[in-house]
Formats: sequence, C-alpha cells, structure tokens
Amino acid sequence: MKYFVEVGGRQATVEADGDRIVVDGVSCHASFHGLSGTPLGLLTVDGQPRVLVVKALGKGRWLVEWAGERREVEVLDERTRYIRTLAGGSGRREGGGLLKAPMPGLVVRLEVAPGETVPPGGGVLVLEAMKMENELRSPLGGRVRAVLVQPGQAVEKGQALVEFDVAPEEPAAR
Repeated sequence: MKYFVEVGGRQATVEADGDRIVVDGVSCHASFHGLSGTPLGLLTVDGQPRVLVVKALGKGRWLVEWAGERREVEVLDERTRYIRTLAGGSGRREGGGLLKAPMPGLVVRLEVAPGETVPPGGGVLVLEAMKMENELRSPLGGRVRAVLVQPGQAVEKGQALVEFDVAPEEPAAR
C-alpha cells in the first residue's frame, strides 16, 4: 500500500508490502509494535530497534518523540490524499477554510452546526455518492462559521459545503 508522509515540512512517499518498506525509492525492512497500555512503540528498521513515544493528534496525525526530538507526523493513504485534493487541498490554510464536495452526491446528514468547534479529523457531514455513504471530515478543525447545504440537497463536485474559522496550528511542544 502507498502512503504519503509529512514530517517537519518534509514529504516522503512510502510503499509498504509486509515488512518491506520503500521510502522515496530506498528499500528497507521495518516493523512497528505499540507497547500495550503505554504511549511507547518499538520501531525496528533493518534490525536496528528504536523506542518512540507516540501520541495520536487526530486522524492520520501523530506527535512522535525519539532521541529528545519531537515531530508532528501526518500519514495519508492514497484515497484520503486524493479526496483531500478534490475537497480543496491539504486543508492547512490560515484563518478560514472551506470544506468542498470531493464528488457529486446527495447530503445525507449534517454532523455539525454553526458555532460548533470541530476537532481535526472530526466528522462534518455524510455525502452519498454512487450508493455509498462517505463521511467528510474536517482536515484541521476549527469553529463552524456556516453550513452551506441541507440534508437531501444534491451537490456538485467542488461545491462549498461548510465554512470554517480555522484555529491556528499550535507548534509541537519541545
């Protein structure tokens, strides 16, 4: 499976096939095992173990600490990345933002109302397309400024659905 990973502003393409991992064309063997009941994980790359502290920040985002360094890591699979590009980019805009329809469809239900605060990765609305329900999520989180659609409304690809006042991202604690 193919993933797109961003660490500290640097992006990498990662392909995983069992324990064989290819990062930007460089192959290695890697495994990761969380240590139950703790924020610790054991990452082994080509036989070299590393103990990491891993904290989930929201859908696809983690705060990872290793050797005294903390980095925010975002991991997207191909489908999620594609849907984000259709919905208006990565969602890392300052100030305000729009959630746009990644495909034509029918609004099934709203999961937010104006004035509500949505966490990063929080559900915003459900859009039915090709007889499948797709939950659209907030890429950054923030306060809902306006809901621009109603349940039962047909929408076109790229149509604005929800407008946000996006909270500025907090830098990772050191």
